[in-house]
Amino acid sequence: MEFNHADLFEGIADAIGERVALVCAGPDGDGPRLTYAELDAHANRLAHHLEAAGVRAGQHVAVQLYNCLEYAAAILAALKIRAVPINVNYRYVESELRYLYRDSDAAALLYDVEFEERVAAAAPAAPRLRHLIAVGGPPGIPGAVAYDEALRGRPATRGFPPRSADDTYIIYTGGTTGMPKGVMWGMKDLLLAFYNPTLPRPERPEDVVEQARSGGPLVMMPVAPLMHGAAQMATFIGWFMGATIVYLRRFDPDAVWRTIERQRVNSLTVTGDAMARPMADALARGSYDTSSLLVFVSTGAILTGAVRDRLGELLPGVAIMDRFGSTESGSTAEAVAGSAPEKGLRFAADVDDVAVLDERLEPVKPGSGVIGQVARTGHIARGYYKDPEKTARTFPVVNGRRWLLTGDIATVEEDGSITVFGRGSQVINTGGEKVFPEEVEAVLKGHPKVFDAVVTGVPDERWGSRVAAVVQPYGDAAPTPEELDAHCRANLSGYKVPRTYAFVAEVKRSPAGKADYRWARRIAEEAGRRT
Repeated sequence: MEFNHADLFEGIADAIGERVALVCAGPDGDGPRLTYAELDAHANRLAHHLEAAGVRAGQHVAVQLYNCLEYAAAILAALKIRAVPINVNYRYVESELRYLYRDSDAAALLYDVEFEERVAAAAPAAPRLRHLIAVGGPPGIPGAVAYDEALRGRPATRGFPPRSADDTYIIYTGGTTGMPKGVMWGMKDLLLAFYNPTLPRPERPEDVVEQARSGGPLVMMPVAPLMHGAAQMATFIGWFMGATIVYLRRFDPDAVWRTIERQRVNSLTVTGDAMARPMADALARGSYDTSSLLVFVSTGAILTGAVRDRLGELLPGVAIMDRFGSTESGSTAEAVAGSAPEKGLRFAADVDDVAVLDERLEPVKPGSGVIGQVARTGHIARGYYKDPEKTARTFPVVNGRRWLLTGDIATVEEDGSITVFGRGSQVINTGGEKVFPEEVEAVLKGHPKVFDAVVTGVPDERWGSRVAAVVQPYGDAAPTPEELDAHCRANLSGYKVPRTYAFVAEVKRSPAGKADYRWARRIAEEAGRRT
């Protein structure tokens, strides 16, 4: 057995095969379920089909699906034959799909028939994409195979070649500030970078299996879509604890609470306010049994203080947690008590190989007030697929150690905690002052008439850039710019207050809740020209 996710899942399936591994809930909170043994056999059938279709070790298998058991089986099947799963954003239009199919060098694609028109238009532009599997109905694309047909007659047994801890896993980033890039991981580094920090680090692969065997009857629900790396990693974290993983096909706040009630979910993972706020609204207006819930975790995006406080009121006794990390770094830190974007984000690192490096790439001294960027060494990604230049910039070697520069601007406090100001790529320079959008967004979302907000910089003749906000009101009770201005001035320095407001019916975010800053900048610039 190796530190390889396929090896580990098979070992766990052999140890606790009768335990439920996966539930795919419908709108009523219930749905089909597979035990570990059944999911392993299902993935074996798909893996044998991929082999028969000519997919070989090192080749890429793209997955363009909503959350479903076929998605989980596709990841496992690819890993079983040492192929590489590739996550595809199901909201992508034809031009974005053409880019991703080509950039990822996908050899095979599993797609939902709902997306068939876009797939049919984009797939011919990808010369290496030669095998299509349709999920959810008969295919309309010539040469594509129906999922059920792909599995029919395939053996449920294994019989695959040996794997390695160095096999590759790729997660494509969301691409909110540019076209997405594939983040490459080695399997052992991926395992340890995203391992549950409350558990002892495994010294042998068998330790992971034993942890799952001895784990209690835990039920975990990653709410984010599986096309987001956080949900994939949350799935493996749960399996490595011997837990039952619960999926919902698509995000619906009321369906989430019905599923928690029906499946007796203990641990819930969401992605920031974009999911947490509508879930809080649904919980407040509905009547759901949440007595099983112990932990509510946000990862990939930080909860604002207002949303965190409201969740605390609605879920008394439930631990509300923020996790800090990235696709390239893994899960690295947890928010300390009182941390919130409005007040300052402070995190305590889970591991010793997290630091803040200054402009000379030297560690920032605690309490010095020096600003640098969060960095990690040790178990980090290998780099970006087919992008050596970006890899060299992001993963420099300093004094013989390879580091990841996350781009998150931060300093180190006296007690060793890390205060994060925001993402450097989004910082707004207005008249020489730096404004971090995350802080202003959090203040805006604290206004009772604001449902969501994205803050960006737009060109300004005098200041270089000025702060602008794209705001989604709560229902029909839209705030006026004057109301928002007064609210912001009561909580922010004057230079951080937005000078331009654009009101929209819905803020554009990825299915994982990530803001689309390119879109926001365009909307804000158009609003500025009208005023």
